[in-house]
Amino acid sequence: MAAPQLELYGASGCPYTTEWREQLSLDGRDFVEYDVETDAAARARLEALTGDSRVPVIVDDGRLLAIGWGGRSCLV
Repeated sequence: MAAPQLELYGASGCPYTTEWREQLSLDGRDFVEYDVETDAAARARLEALTGDSRVPVIVDDGRLLAIGWGGRSCLV
């Protein structure tokens, strides 16, 4: 059985998205990244999960794990 895949919802204009991306890569974690500034379907999923449009957000197997990087986030 495959391990659940992490999803990173972020925005290219948010520096905290970059921080999460780098940390996940350093940790050797497989993840899919969605840019909610350019992908309307990803933005809709983000808003359904969180009720707003704060990024970055980490989702694991459909469950919200984290909003923001070290307590910091951006609004898009």
